[in-house]
Amino acid sequence: MELTQVTKTELNIILSNFDVNTSKYSYEIINTGYINDSYYIIENGERKYVLQKINTNVFKNIDAIKNNISLSINNLKDLGYHKIKFINPISQELFYNSGKEYWRLMEYVKDSYTKDNAENTNDAFEAGRILSLFHILLKDEDLEKYLYTLDNFHNLSYRIKEFEESLDNSDSNLKEECKEEINFSIEMFDRLIVFYNSSLPERICHNDSKLNNILFSSSSKGLCMIDLDTIMKGYFHYDFGDAIRTIVNPASEEEKDLSKILFNKSLFKAFIDGLKSNGKFLSNKELELLPLSTALMPFIHGLRALTDYLNGNIYYRVSYPKQNLIRSRNLFAFSKLALKHQDFMKEAIEKV
Repeated sequence: MELTQVTKTELNIILSNFDVNTSKYSYEIINTGYINDSYYIIENGERKYVLQKINTNVFKNIDAIKNNISLSINNLKDLGYHKIKFINPISQELFYNSGKEYWRLMEYVKDSYTKDNAENTNDAFEAGRILSLFHILLKDEDLEKYLYTLDNFHNLSYRIKEFEESLDNSDSNLKEECKEEINFSIEMFDRLIVFYNSSLPERICHNDSKLNNILFSSSSKGLCMIDLDTIMKGYFHYDFGDAIRTIVNPASEEEKDLSKILFNKSLFKAFIDGLKSNGKFLSNKELELLPLSTALMPFIHGLRALTDYLNGNIYYRVSYPKQNLIRSRNLFAFSKLALKHQDFMKEAIEKV
C-alpha cells in the first residue's frame, strides 16, 4: 500500500465539509504509520489540525469505528489524561464521507509529539501510567455495546489459519527463503495458544498500544492514547505486549541488524512502576500471564508480516520488496528475547 497524495483542491473540498476556512491553510504529510493517510493542517506556520483518511481496505466497518470512538471518547478524560477533540463535519457523523473515502479531523494538541523509542525511564513510566489510566477510565464500559472494527485482529488461531493458507499458495523458492521464520512460527503456536484457553476477562482495549500511539507533551508528560480505530474488546495482554515491545527495545521493527534488538530491564521496571501508579486494576490471572504477552504480541505482528510477504505484500505499506520479511525477522527476534526474560519479568510484575 502506498500513501495517497491529496491535492490542495481536494483538501479544500474536504475541509469545507468540516466548516473550516480553507483559504488560510496548507498541509504537511505525516509519514509515520502503515495504514491510514494522515496530514497536518497548518495555519500561519503552526499545526492546527490532524486530518486522516481512513483506509477502508483495512477498516471495512466504518460504522464500528464511529460507534466505538463515540462510546469511549467522553470517558477518556481525566486530570492526568488529555481528551482528544474531534471536529464533527457538517453532517455531524464524526467522519466526512466524500462518496468514496472517509475523512476525520481532530484538533492538533499544541507542543505535543510522539516517540518511536523510550529515551529514558521517564518515558517508560509515563507510557505505563497512560496505558493503565486508559484502561481504568474504560473499565466500567458495557462491552456488548462495542463492535469489532477488525475481526480476529489479535486472534492467534485465525492468524495461524491465514499463515497456513499463505504457505499453500506460495511458491517453493519463497518458502525456502523464509524457512527459518516458518519453522519458528510453527514452534511457537502451541506455546502461545494458552492465552485463548485461560478464561481471561475481556476489556475495552486500544489494541495497537505501541509507544508511538501515546502522545507526549513538550515537558515529556504522557497525555493520551491516539489512533483509536482499533478500540474494541480484547485482553489487557494485547496492550501490554504491544507497549513493551516498543518501549524496552531501542530498535525499530525496520531494523535489519538483529544484534541491535535489546531488552532494557530498567525501562521495563519503569513501565511497571507507571502501570501501578494508578492503583491495581488487574486480576491475579492477568498478572500471571503478562510476561508471556511480551512474546505473544511481537510474534503475532511478525507472523502477520511474514504472511503478508508470502502473499505478495498486499496488506502493509512497504517501501521495498523484502520489508515485510525484515519486519518478521525483527519481531521474531524480540519474541525470542522476551522468552529469555520471563523470570525477570515475573519478579518485577509480582510487585504490581
